[in-house]
Amino acid sequence: MATSEEFHRLAQFGVSTIYEAGQRRGLVDIELQQIIPASKVAGPARTVSLGPRGNCAVHEAMKCIAPGEVLVIAVKEPEPIALIGELLAVQAKTAGAAGILIDGAVRDVDAIRKLGLPIWARWVRARGAVKNDVSSLDVPVEIGGTVINPGDTVVLDSDGAVVVPEERVADILKLAEQRENSETSVRSRLIAGEFTFDIYGLGQK
Repeated sequence: MATSEEFHRLAQFGVSTIYEAGQRRGLVDIELQQIIPASKVAGPARTVSLGPRGNCAVHEAMKCIAPGEVLVIAVKEPEPIALIGELLAVQAKTAGAAGILIDGAVRDVDAIRKLGLPIWARWVRARGAVKNDVSSLDVPVEIGGTVINPGDTVVLDSDGAVVVPEERVADILKLAEQRENSETSVRSRLIAGEFTFDIYGLGQK
């Protein structure tokens, strides 16, 4: 597993840089609501797979979350139903979760913002879930066209979410650093008055 320093660096590079550095793989390609503005998170996935309209396994997952993990809640048929509210968020925060990614809805948004737990959800809705669903913990899940395995690194910020397989973290960090260094150089040239059209040779045939 990646170290806390590696998770911190991934979060600082951010979703777009990590996505581009990883050859445009791993994007969670859905619109997400970022509940805590400007929040940045990276950590290993603790996955939950839910059936329709239920969140029983989310309650169970609270007993399993380790500090620094990102709780990933996937639904086989996503609907605008709240899978996380204030009381579950309090438990996740107390357990040390770095954040939560929900392929569903969140509610009690004002309370969660006061709590300070970073959450990304597809919807914000008051409609609640049932507790008698068929669900699973710590299994591969799919959100936005990307498979997320338990232990994969999930990076989240204002641009959305991207997933880095556990075995690729070190390589992606190197590529992200190279990309950022290149963009720093280009930025300096833009400030000096050059244009990306010319820098990247976009007019050449």
